[in-house]
Amino acid sequence: MTSQVSSPMEQADDSVVGEQREPGGAKGVRRLNRVIIRFAGDSGDGMQLTGDRFTSETASFGNDLSTLPNFPAEIRAPAGTLPGVSSFQLHFADHDILTPGDAPNVLVAMNPAALKANIGDVPRGAEIIVNTDEFSKRALQKVGWDSSPLEDGSLDGYHLHPVPLTTLTVEALKEFDLSRKEAERSKNMFALGLLSWMYHRPTEGTEKFLRTKFAKKPEIAEANIAAYRAGWNFGETTEDFAVSYEVAPAAKAFPVGTYRNISGNLALAYGLIAASQQADLPLYLGSYPITPASDILHELSRHKNFGVRTFQAEDEIAGIGAALGAAFGGSLAVTTTSGPGVALKSETIGLAVSLELPLLVVDIQRGGPSTGLPTKTEQADLLQAMYGRNGEAPVPVVAPRTPADCFDAALEAARIALTYRTPVFLLSDGYLANGSEPWRIPDLEELPDLRVRFASGPNHTLADGSEVFWPYKRDPLTLARPWAVPGTPGLEHRIGGIEKQDGSGNISYDPANHDLMVRTRQAKIDGIEVPDVEVDDPHGARTLVLGWGSTYGPITAAVRRLRTAGESIAQAHLRHLNPFPRNLGHVLKQYDRVVVPEMNLGQLATLIRARYLVDAHSYNQVNGMPFKAEQLAKALKEAIDD
Repeated sequence: MTSQVSSPMEQADDSVVGEQREPGGAKGVRRLNRVIIRFAGDSGDGMQLTGDRFTSETASFGNDLSTLPNFPAEIRAPAGTLPGVSSFQLHFADHDILTPGDAPNVLVAMNPAALKANIGDVPRGAEIIVNTDEFSKRALQKVGWDSSPLEDGSLDGYHLHPVPLTTLTVEALKEFDLSRKEAERSKNMFALGLLSWMYHRPTEGTEKFLRTKFAKKPEIAEANIAAYRAGWNFGETTEDFAVSYEVAPAAKAFPVGTYRNISGNLALAYGLIAASQQADLPLYLGSYPITPASDILHELSRHKNFGVRTFQAEDEIAGIGAALGAAFGGSLAVTTTSGPGVALKSETIGLAVSLELPLLVVDIQRGGPSTGLPTKTEQADLLQAMYGRNGEAPVPVVAPRTPADCFDAALEAARIALTYRTPVFLLSDGYLANGSEPWRIPDLEELPDLRVRFASGPNHTLADGSEVFWPYKRDPLTLARPWAVPGTPGLEHRIGGIEKQDGSGNISYDPANHDLMVRTRQAKIDGIEVPDVEVDDPHGARTLVLGWGSTYGPITAAVRRLRTAGESIAQAHLRHLNPFPRNLGHVLKQYDRVVVPEMNLGQLATLIRARYLVDAHSYNQVNGMPFKAEQLAKALKEAIDD
């Protein structure tokens, strides 16, 4: 994870640090402290791949970075239309940053739809690179333009670079035995090469990647490499780009260690594998594919060498049913899904509460309700995770705050599940899942010891002196019941959703016993040991901004901006949402005003108001996109001044 040292550069405009002219009249080099680039095009133009490759080279160069992929839910929306636009935004810097950036300094638009869909986010004075080959009369009509913005003066306030990307790509590949249509597909590599020249990105990694990706089609690999090199050479030779840019590595932003670029879903998958290794338990994933959680299933299926077993079920109910069965059998069991899948899994989650077995329920939240916005982000499943089951069925809830933090959150969720014998919700979201940042690979000795003891024999003595196994006899500290692996002699016991008798586990309809079991299950969750919430308040502020999950980056960036401007504001961020940290009530009562920004209509604020009787003020957004730092800074400034 990147360093959290406060930096005024987070709020600064992208600035020119210096400019130098190469000897012999060559092009100048301008040094910047940070840049925000957005690649945008049709969903078939390869913008996600282009952005991912630029990100990988940027990570290898040593910049701090944060990304925001944004793509349509349709597999292939109509070409050239606004619903079919796919984009990838990358913010990289020579210092510690926290968000993908509010507005791009550079927009690469592959067609009119991409330009129209994104121009509203681009500030005046920014650079726009457009593929002029796509600005035909028909393409303009598809997006409702009567005239071309490249010719009617509407882009006069920008640094416009008209580049015939398609024509140049086809020309660069004329020596290859490819049809024109096949050659045109490499135009994203031409654009990548051009941007790589502009920002002095390394090239070796991308060329190696292309040869690996198209290993079975070496001619396609070499064609893409040729287009990539042609884009680089075009930047070097054309008169239109007089200056290239340098963003130095973020040498002071990171603690010493080995780093790699990682997305939230990949970090989460690695965290699950690490948890199984630290627990010395096989990892079992029972899942049904659903956006944006499917990448976890894909990744875990590649790691059979770590004892990982993955089961792609026929539906959500079968997926969690298989996972719960694996938990009964002694595995570290996981099911992955998004909000619609949680609704289908709710009965089995309640069964896991009743059985008191460790089970990780990973919910990568997306826009709802129902099918909602499959590829857009939201934080609206919190109350569903807390209460979305029949009866009193309490479940711990853990939420990561950054893509890299998904690794640690997975380990923490596993710790709680294994220690307290309970299902645990891990609430990530689409912003974290698809976004990426540098991640310091931890040393093995830094990882927690998650090993557990299975029940091995009798644990209770009856009045007549006989020794028996009681499946619901509890650990006096954690209230966890013993975990008995099926097939262990003498440990046979009943399971199922019918209420159990305390201790013996026999079926019981006794009212007093049911009251005891309900209260005991709640007490077990309430008693989970979680760290106190930490408060960042260097100036003794009167206003506290409280967040959870993926709002961490935008909130922290907004707080930095306010403090740089001389304002006093405190910040706290929650990882544990059930149970809350024990000191949270005390913290909240220290401030005159508590503001809770959320990508929902105020779910955490509702819980805070109900639990602590604090007049928490919500600041909400449900447009499928993460908060912008400047937007939050303005809202928090109003709260401070109120």
